[in-house]
Amino acid sequence: MTPHAHEPHTDKPHIHHPHQHPHHHHGGEGEAADLDWNALGAHLEREAELSMPFLEETAAWLRDLAGSHEVSRILDLGSGPGVTTTALAHAFPGAEVVAVDSAEGLLDRARERAGREGLGSRITARLAQLPDELPTLGTAGLVWTSNVVHHLGDQRAALEAFAGALRPGGVLALRERGLPARFLPRDIGIGRPGIQARMDAAEEDWFADMRAALPGHTRTVEDWPGMLAAAGLAPTGSRTFLTDLPAPLDPGARAHLRSRVERARDSLAESLSAEDLETLEVLLDDGSPDGLMRRADVFLLSATTVHTAVRA
Repeated sequence: MTPHAHEPHTDKPHIHHPHQHPHHHHGGEGEAADLDWNALGAHLEREAELSMPFLEETAAWLRDLAGSHEVSRILDLGSGPGVTTTALAHAFPGAEVVAVDSAEGLLDRARERAGREGLGSRITARLAQLPDELPTLGTAGLVWTSNVVHHLGDQRAALEAFAGALRPGGVLALRERGLPARFLPRDIGIGRPGIQARMDAAEEDWFADMRAALPGHTRTVEDWPGMLAAAGLAPTGSRTFLTDLPAPLDPGARAHLRSRVERARDSLAESLSAEDLETLEVLLDDGSPDGLMRRADVFLLSATTVHTAVRA
């Protein structure tokens, strides 16, 4: 999504978040037209599917938080290809669920997924730019937003707008980044040990520059429960969920991880040393025993935190 909407996510070099944001886009229309939305949608869908246990646990937790409050309508702000959308629809069988994104190609995937899972009558897809077009989406008993807010210049104002879309008693669930994932030991036998830590540092620099360049950028302490309270909501807790896929990874998960590392290599090339870039080339070499597709020690471990609050 752009300041616009999103799931998991072109402008971001994330290799570590279960749900990336490559489809958050802030360039012009010509740049957006150059994107391969089909390939990007497939990438995001595979990535979300790897963390399906997290999505299902989160949806069940949100159902429990709603309690006796009837949730008849859900807004998934930044739905991407709709993996979370369908998880929410399964958890709330009586609710209409609206997938909201700024990329029609990703919404097409959300519609197709809903149809495959027998949810086509309850899931609708809406093209919208956030936060400007939020008022056109109506209100909901549950608003879910994943890695969208940090792409909006004024994060406090964005949360206030999202809170305004809640019905009385409704729940806002916010997912924003998380701890960097790990997929290899610290010393992998090639190059200088600790390459993932250096990639994380390069990404943090990239992320700070991205935030600073956003229209209307306002620096704020990212105390998410505090920000939800400042938006007029009552925080109802935060929970952290693990995606823990031990070594050796299956071929599908390896291939997806390889794709993420390749994207990070391209995005962070100017920030990494020549030695680290050489190490990444070995990791991306499918014929090398040290490559991600063949080595026995490849795993995936990540932690994702969800913050919740209710409108009194």
